[in-house]
Amino acid sequence: MNKVTIHSLFSDFDINLFKAGKHYRLYEKFGSHIITLDGVRGTYFSVWAPSAKTVSVIGDFNYWVDGEHLLHVRWDESGIWEGFIPDVGKGNIYKYKIQSNNNDVITEKADPYARRCEHPPKTASVVWEDSYDWKDNQWMKNRKKHNAIDAPFSVYEVHLGSWKRKIEEDRSLSYVELADELVSYVKKMNFTHVELMPIMEYPYDPSWGYQLTGYFAPTSRFGYPEEFKLLVDKLHQNDIGILLDWVPSHFPEDSHGLGFFDGSCLYEHPDKRKGFHPDWKSLIFNYERNEVKSFLISNAIFWLDQFHADGLRVDAVASMLFLDYSREDGEWEPNQYGGRENLAAIDFMKELNKEIYISYPDVQTIAEESTSFPMVSKPTFLGGLGFGMKWMMGWMHDTLLYFSKEPVHRKHHQNDLTFSMTYAFTENFMLPLSHDEVVYGKRSIINRMPGDEWQQFANLRLLYGYMFTHPGSNLLFMGAEFGQREEWNFQSSLDWHLLQYDYHSGIQKLITDLNSLYRKQPALYEKQFEADGFEWISYDDHENSVVAYLRKGNNKKDNLVIASNFTPVPRKNYRIGLPAQGELISLFNSDEKTYGGTGDFICENIIIKDEKWHYRDYSAEITIPPLGIVVYRIEGR
Repeated sequence: MNKVTIHSLFSDFDINLFKAGKHYRLYEKFGSHIITLDGVRGTYFSVWAPSAKTVSVIGDFNYWVDGEHLLHVRWDESGIWEGFIPDVGKGNIYKYKIQSNNNDVITEKADPYARRCEHPPKTASVVWEDSYDWKDNQWMKNRKKHNAIDAPFSVYEVHLGSWKRKIEEDRSLSYVELADELVSYVKKMNFTHVELMPIMEYPYDPSWGYQLTGYFAPTSRFGYPEEFKLLVDKLHQNDIGILLDWVPSHFPEDSHGLGFFDGSCLYEHPDKRKGFHPDWKSLIFNYERNEVKSFLISNAIFWLDQFHADGLRVDAVASMLFLDYSREDGEWEPNQYGGRENLAAIDFMKELNKEIYISYPDVQTIAEESTSFPMVSKPTFLGGLGFGMKWMMGWMHDTLLYFSKEPVHRKHHQNDLTFSMTYAFTENFMLPLSHDEVVYGKRSIINRMPGDEWQQFANLRLLYGYMFTHPGSNLLFMGAEFGQREEWNFQSSLDWHLLQYDYHSGIQKLITDLNSLYRKQPALYEKQFEADGFEWISYDDHENSVVAYLRKGNNKKDNLVIASNFTPVPRKNYRIGLPAQGELISLFNSDEKTYGGTGDFICENIIIKDEKWHYRDYSAEITIPPLGIVVYRIEGR
């Protein structure tokens, strides 16, 4: 006897939207929802399985017996199975047992819309609801000014499992502990935002969370969903935004996941040329299927809606854009126009961004995209993909390559450093030094720097100064802010003990002050994505390996002068051309003793002289420390 009552949360309108790929709040309908029906408390279940012959809910409430609780298929050919099971509630564990139409395939699947999952390696879903009382009203009311593209945007990228660990207990910090320790640390460091590597449930720790199985559930590794909300809430209460890494590009083949869900290729593309990633041995979403588009867009909206996220950093966009991504000739099929672009994925991304910015105009989407595909961060109404920002992978590659060279050779490679300015304003670029740059033998950032210990740290200070004063927003992976020597290891804590040493604590102090400089100086953020916010003073002094430039805000009184010396030879009495008379007010010097510098090259305020230089009417002589960067503000008379 079936113990499931026929009941539905779907209206005909919901079904029509779902079939059309236009339902962007599916989490309100699918999954498990605790309700009261005819005076009986229980749980409504619904799942999409169009190729199923039968769907049973199995769990700890029926001893995992198949057939005890059979769901009912809807009459409208939507492929939705649903029903109400009395006396099932919060904390009950379940899966869907699905028999396919051909009788040959039986799958046991976690709920794609589950709000909570068992702690890995367990794989079942958990019936869950929470009534978290948010206290971030002030942030949510005013966050547009924090998340705008003309606002400071300095991001601290974090892997929650390895940021800091309880050594004596050999465990990661919980969401509750992170709400105290991580929040206070980020606030002290003056970062404006935190970006979390994927916190959606994932089965395999070495994937770092980039192969998901629980798209609607914060990982149970660190606590309950409402405890993750507490972490977000505490960040907001301290005026810190939160970005979440989000992975709509692929998913793992784990038997309890989305793959071959109902005995058919339901979520993945059935053609292996479009549905399987050769690099990651994972499955690719079928962007041509309307219901899959609705699933993904609903998932993106879910984290903005239910968890107050301030934005999504979308992973592996390049792999979605191109049909030949990581494929040899003959392993991919051109699109209908003979090109290599994945037209369905492009349409999906445009639709995703359009819906996000309509519903949440005060957030940002950020594309991790490594190619020259045009208009990634341009609005969809102009033909762009509609992202708010795009990672500047070219800047990252060229800059790290340049800094890895011995200073004596840098004069031959200055173009590597300055080339980014030829395309810096084609997109809204974020400059990333991310987790991908400190793994798999690439070495830590500090260990890429040449020279002895002093030169390594001076180079690192110079790199960060150049990064923070270059046009664009920026992102720094945890550990880099104090010069961690070892490559990142997801299984162990950052090397916090290094802060007892002056060079490492000096780098931490430098990042704190650079964040403060960035936040306080409008010239560094008001036009960070606009060409008229930057102007070269000198980029061709190869022999001395010196570059100098202006950063400009909306008001001329905020204009900054930045000069960098990429050799260990101090540049004294170095003349630079300037646009106006007045005085150079010293704001920052990476060679200060508090940062681990020599402290020998003090930057004082300098009177600008009526002497032509660099094709300008005025100039001043400055001192640029060895492997150093200095920042001045022009104060007019």
